[in-house]
Amino acid sequence: MKTCAVDGEELLVYHLEDGFYATQVRCTHLNGKLEKGKILDGYKIECRLHRSCFNIRTGEVIRWANFPPGIQITNIFRKKKNLKSYPVSVEEGRLFVEV
Repeated sequence: MKTCAVDGEELLVYHLEDGFYATQVRCTHLNGKLEKGKILDGYKIECRLHRSCFNIRTGEVIRWANFPPGIQITNIFRKKKNLKSYPVSVEEGRLFVEV
């Protein structure tokens, strides 16, 4: 994983077995930085703060905040929200992210 800024947007670029992907850098739950998270099962990113988990390829929520016990109360106010994801292409060894 590597962070970068493109046209004023802070992005997180991932290199997975099947290619490159990009999402917003902040978790949609409470804005934790996903660059400090863990990649699980080769295609999921888990936020280290409250363990929200997202599909890196699509940005879709796989699991909403569930840690520490009691954090679920915030889910009343912070509804599930997918990550923004961005198309990535590779041309002549250079990465391009469309924002």
